[in-house]
Amino acid sequence: MNRLLRWIFTLCVAYPVVLVWLGVSVANRKNLPLKGPAIVIANHNSHLDVLTLFTLFPLSALTRVHPVAAADYFLNNRLMAWFALKVIGIIPVRRGGSGKNNPLAGCIEALRQEKIIILFPEGTRGEPECFSEFKSGLWHLNREMPEVPIIPVYMRGLGRAMGKGQKIPVPFFIDIWVDEPMSGDADKGVFQERLLQRFVTLQKQAEGRKS
Repeated sequence: MNRLLRWIFTLCVAYPVVLVWLGVSVANRKNLPLKGPAIVIANHNSHLDVLTLFTLFPLSALTRVHPVAAADYFLNNRLMAWFALKVIGIIPVRRGGSGKNNPLAGCIEALRQEKIIILFPEGTRGEPECFSEFKSGLWHLNREMPEVPIIPVYMRGLGRAMGKGQKIPVPFFIDIWVDEPMSGDADKGVFQERLLQRFVTLQKQAEGRKS
């Protein structure tokens, strides 16, 4: 990843689109990690999700932040691959990976290097203000790195601002809630349920605030 390119992209694209065109309100920003290792997890409704999360971090910390993204989508042509790797700084993960090649190896290495990774437990974009089934990747990553804190972030409004099929973002105000870190669990089912409850609780807080 090129540090200068990341800064230019954030200042010239992410800030104008997210902070000016849309507008953002952030609750409990103090819970956001500024150094790693740490795992930031968020609901996934839009291609703007990563840009929005970038704007939460100061520029001094931004180069330590790496989104986890599907290799089959972002590395399918040379131009997109260059942009995703060099500017966005993704950690590519091959979905459905099996065998002796651990699909989470890049995430584990980044955490060992004290990076902050962004992970979307749903795996793919869902419908606005709805949660899709959480994949098991986060649980497996937690079993590999149980000491690393997991910080849930709930974002409200991005699915309406630029959901599936939309090419241009609609000016729709975004609300963000940063939760306190959560721990893991040896039981995958228990962990998945606790994870869902975290996001449901944050969603209810968001709805209560808007009512």
